[in-house]
Amino acid sequence: MNIDGKAYRTIWLDEADRLHVIDQHVLPHRFETATITSFSALCDAIRNMLVRGAGLIGATAGYGMWLAACEAPAKDTEAFDTFMSDAATALKRTRPTASNLAWAVDRQLAAMTRGSSPEEKRHIAKVTAQAIADEDAEACKRIGEHGKTLLEALAAKKANGAPVNILTHCNAGWLAFVDYGSALSPVYAAHNAGLPVHVWVDETRPRNQGASLTAWELSRHGVPHALIADNAGGHLMQHGQVDIVIVGADRVTRRGDAANKIGTYLKALAAHDNGVPFYVALPSSTFDFSLDDGVAEIPIEERGAAEVRIMSGKTPDGSVLDVQICPDETPARNWAFDVTPNRLITGLISERGVCQATQEGIDSLYPESAGTARHDS
Repeated sequence: MNIDGKAYRTIWLDEADRLHVIDQHVLPHRFETATITSFSALCDAIRNMLVRGAGLIGATAGYGMWLAACEAPAKDTEAFDTFMSDAATALKRTRPTASNLAWAVDRQLAAMTRGSSPEEKRHIAKVTAQAIADEDAEACKRIGEHGKTLLEALAAKKANGAPVNILTHCNAGWLAFVDYGSALSPVYAAHNAGLPVHVWVDETRPRNQGASLTAWELSRHGVPHALIADNAGGHLMQHGQVDIVIVGADRVTRRGDAANKIGTYLKALAAHDNGVPFYVALPSSTFDFSLDDGVAEIPIEERGAAEVRIMSGKTPDGSVLDVQICPDETPARNWAFDVTPNRLITGLISERGVCQATQEGIDSLYPESAGTARHDS
């Protein structure tokens, strides 16, 4: 994406092999980048959501394994491998729900087995990290191309060039991936092609990724949009003001159940009740073919209560302040994700195309997954 005329990815290496990311803590009020110089700092960046979003977490984990390889013992291959195994465990513990993270870590471990020395393994880790990032961007670009066809079909039914109204939840745009995004990629592709679109942006409590990230992205790209309260989506659907819901995902099972930001399930229920198509957009790395029942099997991260009890915002004088919104003695619980069962999902949009959210539909695009062993729930 272009910011003030300069093209950015969300994570990149410079010529001196320094790792940079966009600091999502300070958006939308400031645009800043941060440099990550150590494995422990990278783990903190994922855990504390300096970087967030399924694809970006995966790409960051890929680079994290390279940083760990740079810190691992350089002369003893066995000690190197032990160090990397421990690093992999630590990375996987930072955010448990998104499958992209574990996928990237396991891909790095498998790739490094091809090296016969710590030096070779370190080089392989760097090349693999760059490949993971490049593939994520390319997959998201293709998601946009496939999803655009859905928006074109809806636009053809609109009278007098009225815009296609899309509702999305949380941020599954460029900032959540290396580039393009998942749920927003079809929107950008349609907008760039001259298709009239309008996006309803859920605020997405408690961290307000819709208000702070999705709205920022859309405004920078010139896409018409409006911020709405999380609870307004059902009302808009009842009154025919939503043509399609497109959301991202952090993990999707082999039969099509999808974990996404808390509140997604409620939007799916409202869409189902009002006959509004509900799509989940995801790259292949978000699938977890080892799971069947998403509600029973996908681990749901519970984060700190402060995210619910405290909000951040800009004051009239431009200061950014944190304020408490509940009584001092009131506790809070903070589940970060929920699971939408496949029966509520119209279809899945991946880089390989659009399919039904069923085991058969997924197998039609991913025949290699058909023989994947399931584990007992």
